[in-house]
Formats: sequence, structure tokens, C-alpha cells
Amino acid sequence: MMPDSNPQRPTQDLDYEPIKKLENSPPPKPAEAKITAVRKTGSLLDKAKDVIQLIQQRPMIAHLLRATERFNDRLGNQFGAAITYFSFLSMIPILMLSFAAAGFVLVSHPTLLQDIFTKILQNVSDPTLATTLKSTISTAVQQRTTVGIVGLFVALYSGVNWMGNLREAIRAQSRDVWERKPQDEEKIWTKYFRDFVSLIGLLVALVITLTITSVAGSAQQMIISALYLDTIEWLKPVWHLVGLGISMLANYLLFFWIFWRLPRHRPRRKALIRGTFIAAIGFEVIKIVMTYTLPSLMTSPSGAAFGSVLGLMAFFYFFARLTLFCAAWIATAEYPDDRRMPGKTHR
Repeated sequence: MMPDSNPQRPTQDLDYEPIKKLENSPPPKPAEAKITAVRKTGSLLDKAKDVIQLIQQRPMIAHLLRATERFNDRLGNQFGAAITYFSFLSMIPILMLSFAAAGFVLVSHPTLLQDIFTKILQNVSDPTLATTLKSTISTAVQQRTTVGIVGLFVALYSGVNWMGNLREAIRAQSRDVWERKPQDEEKIWTKYFRDFVSLIGLLVALVITLTITSVAGSAQQMIISALYLDTIEWLKPVWHLVGLGISMLANYLLFFWIFWRLPRHRPRRKALIRGTFIAAIGFEVIKIVMTYTLPSLMTSPSGAAFGSVLGLMAFFYFFARLTLFCAAWIATAEYPDDRRMPGKTHR
């Protein structure tokens, strides 16, 4: 027999051949390295997505996301801008009423009127501007009755419309569905009468909150002065915190009335309490920021001319957005241990 020309290799050569191929193989191409890097990056992205999903599943974060989604889907920014517009427009009849009230005061105090004219002539360097101011004050005094009556009716009309827009904006955030149902439609005279009653209620709530704030602040100052505590430096932060707490209590009463009265369906008790508390804190933050921001706007010439107008519009806009967002927050609350109030089905 002829010897086999291709004898079978030893088994040990087969065992070491893949290792030799790996040792002698060229380095990976750039494309293969990119694929490997992408796979590693993809795994990191997946981990990041998992972490984000875990965070979003937390009850507080999930509730915040639901409220934000409802606020955006139901045109919260647009409604906030509309409320800002009607709020600023309602200032005109209020100014008319203020001028009329000032006219009634000045006509019975001619000495005070002459003192105002003297102050204008002393402090206003431009003769044309001084003459215009004197003419405006004289017109307000002479036509105080007409200006007051016209301002009263215009203020009443604009105030009722402002309340109607605020009510519709809050109801849009509070309804279970975006579209109106047939039972949500109201007759025109019923709507205006309801808005008038709500406006009176809001004014009463506003007067109560302002009274609480002013009376509590005055009483606090009297107590501090009577006990000679105003000289103790370390107690001053305590008095500031007490005043802040009183102001937040007044804010809470105001927003509680808004969220309890304006929606068609009564919200759940726990959601109403917590949402009103958030609104009270946010409104106090807005007031603090505006208090420190407006004086800095008045330092420039343009700020002196338009700073008060811009500050007033910004205040109305942030108030409207805060109110509508908290209404969405209350409507999207989900508490398994909280019993819903009558008039609203379980989501």
C-alpha cells in the first residue's frame, strides 16, 4: 500500500490552531470597533431609560407629569394669556373709579387740592407736563360723578367677563374630558348672574385675605413694640416667618375659594387641600420675586416708563398660569385611600 500523502494531523495541533489564528489575526477594523461602541452605548442608554422610567413611576413625579400633560393639552398657556389680557383691561375702569374717588375727596378739601398743585409745580420741571397733570386732576374733580358712574358700569361689565373667562379656563382643566357636555351649557342670563355672584364672592374673599394680612401685621407690630422685642436681633427672623405664615394663610383662603367654587364638579377633599397649599406657596413666591424685581426695573429710564406696566402684566400672567396648573394638578390627583366627593366619578 502507498503511504497516505495527507496524513491526519495530531489532535494537539487542532486544539492550538484557533489560538494561533487569534494571535495572528489583524486588529479589528474601524467599522467593527464602532459597532462594538454603539452596542455598549446602547446598553447605557437602555439603563438610563430604565432609571427614568423608575423615576416617572414614583407617585409624586407621575402626578406632576399628568398635571403638566393636561395643562399643555388643554391650552393652559393660551388661557393664561387670555386671563392676563382681561385682567390688564379691567384695570382701566378701576383707575376711573380711583380718579372719581380722588375727585370726591379733593373737592371737599380745597387746601389739599392746592397743595397737590404746588407739589406738581415744584417737582415737575417740564411746564407742559405740569400743565397736563393739573388739567387732568381738575377734570377728575369737576367730572367726578360722570367718571365714577361710567367707571362703575365698565368695571362691573369687565369684571363679570373676567370672572367668566377665569371660570371657563378652570373648568377646562377640571373636566374629565376636554369637550363640553350638553349639561355644561348654560343660558346667557344664568351665566352672567353666576359670574356676578362669583365676582362678588371673590371680592369678599380678597377683602377678607387683605384684612387678615393687614390686621395681623399691625397686631404683630404692636405686640412686638409693647413687649420691647423689636430690639432683639435674633427674634427678627422669627417675626418674618410669622408674617410669612399669615400671608400664606390668606393666600390659602383665596385659592381655596377659587378651586372650590369655580369648577362645576367639586374636587376631592385631599386633592383640594394639597393643591390649594401648592397654589398658596407659589403665589407667595411670585409676590416675593416681584417685590425684589420691580425696584430694579425702575432704575433705568425705560424701566421707569414701562416697568410698572410690564411688572403688572407679568404678575397677572404668573398668577393665571399658577391657578390653571394647580387646577390641573387637583383634577389629575389619584389617591386610592381618598373618597371622592359627590358629583365626580372615579377616573
